[in-house]
Order: sequence, then C-alpha cells, then structure tokens
Amino acid sequence: MKLTRTLTLLCTLFTLPLAMAASSNTADHQLKQKLSETLSVEITSLKPAPIAGLYEAITNRGVIYISEDGSKLFHGNIYDLENGMQNLTEVALAGPRLEQIKPFEDKMLVYKAKNEKHVITVFTDITCGYCRKLHQEMAEFNDLGVTVRYLAFPRQGIPSKNANDMAAVWCSADPLKAMDDAKAGKQVDNAKQCDAQIAEQYRLGQSLGVTGTPAIILEDGSMIPGYQPAKQLLQAMEQTKK
Repeated sequence: MKLTRTLTLLCTLFTLPLAMAASSNTADHQLKQKLSETLSVEITSLKPAPIAGLYEAITNRGVIYISEDGSKLFHGNIYDLENGMQNLTEVALAGPRLEQIKPFEDKMLVYKAKNEKHVITVFTDITCGYCRKLHQEMAEFNDLGVTVRYLAFPRQGIPSKNANDMAAVWCSADPLKAMDDAKAGKQVDNAKQCDAQIAEQYRLGQSLGVTGTPAIILEDGSMIPGYQPAKQLLQAMEQTKK
C-alpha cells in the first residue's frame, strides 16, 4: 500500500508540470487567436510582459500588450523607472527587427563607408525634408566610417505615386545616382520596371514600428525615429557598444 501511494505521488509530481505547460500553451494559443481575429495582425511571439498580468505580443504591426484573461489591450511604450527610463518596448523589438530586416539586404540601396565601423539601416522617403537633410550628410556619414543602407517607406502609403517614384529609384540602372537625384528634388525616370518590393519594404517598416521617416535602425536593433546629425548619431552608436 505504501509503495502504491509513493508511485501515485511520483506520477502526480511528474504529470503536474506537463499539465500546467499544456494549460499555458492552450492559453497562449487562445490569446494569439483572439488578437489575430480581433486586430487582423500576425503574431510573431507571445510572452509575459515586464508588468505582471500582461502579455507582450510581437506582431507585424509592432508590440501590443494584452491582459492574461484576454479582455484588455494596451498599445504604447513601457518604461523602466528603476533603470534610467529604459524603453522596454523598444528593447523587445530590437532583436526581431534585425531578424526581419535580414531577408531584405539584397533590396537595400547601400552607401558603403571605405573604413566601415558601423552600419545603419534607414527607412527613407524621397520627398521627406529630413530624409533629404540626412542624405546631404552622406559623405560625412561615410567619412566617419558609417555605412548607410536604405529601405523604402513611402509616406503616402501603398499604392501611391510616391511609392511608384521610389520604385523607379530602386529599378534605375544606377540606383544610388537615382536616389541622389530624387533626394535633390529631380525627376526620376520611371520607365524601367523591376521587382523592387517597395510594398514589402513598406510593410516591413510598419511591422518594425516605423511611423515616419527617416527611421534609423542601429546595429543592436534599436530604432531612432527622425533625423540625427552624423556626428550625434555616431555618438549614439558608440554608446550602444559600451
């Protein structure tokens, strides 16, 4: 009898974690399904958020937070007051950004520094004033050892004339010169067609949390929204490596 009770207890101890894991997986699946059906988003990952009672969902529209019972939704940034106001939402997106950008490397327009020390990826628009201001400093970026890689983010959305003009830049026989001309306000010949994947680049930007241009992705996956002077941006990159 004693042996039987011992075996029963052991079986309970071994099966309990499995039952809890199965229950957790079911709950996670239900939350993912609810988010997908309610918001029409794709869920990349779902895990407990830095705040108790919330789950953090990485989606194709950025980060959203949902209560454990699936009844409440929160969209915004969470900051760590005990760690210099660190943006925990931004931290959550950093790793996924680098992974999602990687498949688009062959579609980037790259201004490579001869003595490369850093690489930034910039979601840009050819009509954006601050994008043009950043582009005017391209030689300075390169001289500082910063390689600049462009991805398209037409501010007028998809489809639009803006998107078509950006496709013309990407499809040009000399895309870098075409980008230089477009950023200088010159008309770009859009006669040539190619698979520039402008729409895919635009949707990628949306999934990474890009809402305006320029949006600068650093080597650690963190994003700086808006224009930054070359030297100031270099200081920011040096800080991330410390």
